[in-house]
Amino acid sequence: MTEAKAMLASVSPPPIKVIKTLLSNYKIPDPLPWVQLAGPLAAAEDALARLDERLAKSPIHDGWVARTHYTDAAACLWLEGELVHLEDLVLHDAGMDIRAPTHELTRAHAVLRARRRMVEAKPDWPLSDAGLASLRGRAGKGDRKEGNADPKDGKTNTIELREDIAEDGFDAEGHDQSPNVIETDPWLADAFAAIDAANARAERRLADEARSRPERDSLVYDPDWDEDGRLDDWRAVVDGTRNLPPTLAAAIAAEAWATIEPLQHTPWLGRLLAAALLRARGKSRWHLPCLHDGLKAIPRERRRPRDGAARLAVHLEAITAAAAAGLKNHDRWMTARALLARKVSGRRATSNLPALLDYMLTRPIASAGMIAEELGITPRAAQNLVAELGLREATGRGRYRAWGIL
Repeated sequence: MTEAKAMLASVSPPPIKVIKTLLSNYKIPDPLPWVQLAGPLAAAEDALARLDERLAKSPIHDGWVARTHYTDAAACLWLEGELVHLEDLVLHDAGMDIRAPTHELTRAHAVLRARRRMVEAKPDWPLSDAGLASLRGRAGKGDRKEGNADPKDGKTNTIELREDIAEDGFDAEGHDQSPNVIETDPWLADAFAAIDAANARAERRLADEARSRPERDSLVYDPDWDEDGRLDDWRAVVDGTRNLPPTLAAAIAAEAWATIEPLQHTPWLGRLLAAALLRARGKSRWHLPCLHDGLKAIPRERRRPRDGAARLAVHLEAITAAAAAGLKNHDRWMTARALLARKVSGRRATSNLPALLDYMLTRPIASAGMIAEELGITPRAAQNLVAELGLREATGRGRYRAWGIL
């Protein structure tokens, strides 16, 4: 009997231990290694200031910003080991794909949209609570605070009341709540009532979808990964850099994001937030730095050294490389614009050539369909304008042709 028990005990399965994800912490070096950081910091400050001052009074400022969104998004995926062709990204953004978009192309387009949203918003919006929630895709989580009272409290749901008012035009007491419509025009009153009813139904449906939004799938998201807690730790690190130079603060923010890893599936957001930090603190008032494009210029074997001070120096070198590339591209595009402007001068006032030149400065490439949609002309007329302006063909394909400026 004892031998049987021993045999059963020997074949019993071992206990399974659940290993939870360990939280990564980042602490700002104290004291800071100024001997290693002084040179890269001075170079980054100088290069970034020169580029921002050049863009402040540049006639192609908007075009430069629009073009660099594409290049930085493609560089972001390049750093992760994925190749996204620039022309495919431009066509996917315009809704004129020549093939089904890949997963990498979709992710690059997400980076592109995030950059555009940061530039269009206020400088301090990306680092605010609302900005972070929107950029991470959690802005609509939870119930609405307004117009969605609990029925147990005996209060009327304002969305349902609004729908009832919109349907019959009278409230519960019989007072007329419809818009100020002339009584002699019943058709217009019915039209306004139908619009109000549709708006009320849409608001209630949005509220129901927000309340019934499912939790994240454990197959895709690690349930032990506390994104909110990690994000709070990262924001605490950013708050600790308020007394440091903006470029050094951005380097620390990018390094802290790579160490803490607040979000599971959007590691690229850290460098965008570091670039937004430079813009929020007034170092790059006129553009959003392309930190992905700058880090791409750093050799692969030097991107992630083991020493923490060396990693901060690499981030500062990436800022310098991004600013230097931005200056070089700005000068090239200004030269190309000056050469093409000679062909535009002297044209009639209704000519589409000036509009075509301005549009081509905002896109790395453009197809005939994109130009036709932008200028409101036919694709055949767009090809004639391209030939008249003398743009360079970028693809060299027979079935699909696209043109660009440098």
